[in-house]
Amino acid sequence: MRRCLVSLTFCTCYLASYLTNMYVLSVLKFTYPTLFQGRQTLIGGLLLHVSWKLGWVEINNSSRSDVLMWLPASVLFVGIIYAGSRALSRLAIPVFLTLHNVAEVIICGHQKCFQKEKTSLAKICSALFLLATTGSLPFHDSQFDPDGYFWAVIHLFCLYASEIHQKMQ
Repeated sequence: MRRCLVSLTFCTCYLASYLTNMYVLSVLKFTYPTLFQGRQTLIGGLLLHVSWKLGWVEINNSSRSDVLMWLPASVLFVGIIYAGSRALSRLAIPVFLTLHNVAEVIICGHQKCFQKEKTSLAKICSALFLLATTGSLPFHDSQFDPDGYFWAVIHLFCLYASEIHQKMQ
């Protein structure tokens, strides 16, 4: 029950942060993503500290090699937030979410091709439809912004690299 509650709390906080990020960057046209990223990092650090004090997570003195092992993941996480914020400040929310979901297609393709995981036909069809939709998106986007798409591609690359790094761990 406790794990369920912790997981539900984390998912709720993540979703609230994501929706707030989309609202502030897209609707309010907030174009200072570094400040917003700093606020998110501060809140994440405070939540981690509170979780540690409540005994939900264990933080111990790690060796230098342990810290260096997580350095790429930290850099990729910052890249995900920064590039996603920049893309959201220039793209409409539905366009960004469509592009964001391509990361799942790329990861699914990686698992199918390189890790030889079995994938259902429905998942493959869904991935192909999403790729077709995303491929035609720039041609039908009435508010096309090359910089927004550039940052969305950087965001996707960081998401993909982070997922691969996590699987390697």
